[in-house]
Amino acid sequence: MSDTGGSDPAARGRLDIAPTVLRKIVEHAADGTPGTLRHERRVAGIDIGTAGAGAKVTDGPDGVVDVALELTLQYPAPVRRTVDAVRSRVAGELERIAGRRVRNLAVTVSGLRGADDGTAAGPRVQ
Repeated sequence: MSDTGGSDPAARGRLDIAPTVLRKIVEHAADGTPGTLRHERRVAGIDIGTAGAGAKVTDGPDGVVDVALELTLQYPAPVRRTVDAVRSRVAGELERIAGRRVRNLAVTVSGLRGADDGTAAGPRVQ
């Protein structure tokens, strides 16, 4: 048998993970956290489907990443607790799946909605 680089991982080669893959890991982890919701997507008033969390991931040196995440959360729910759960889950999944550590995770809550019908607190008084 021939030696293909020994036991040193650096001698065997390297693994590059595309930023798109890191973004999808972040979005999937955020969408799977209880208290987050998908939101409707509309163009010129026409419904074109739904979308979940939106993320931008910047891959930095030494396996660290910076994440900017935009979410819609369920109302009424404790926003701070839900965002803390999202932060924990995203950091855990990036470490587990891609071996990346989160240096900075900026979360923007772009909406609060009721889980059942898309309204925050029922119809508004007119």
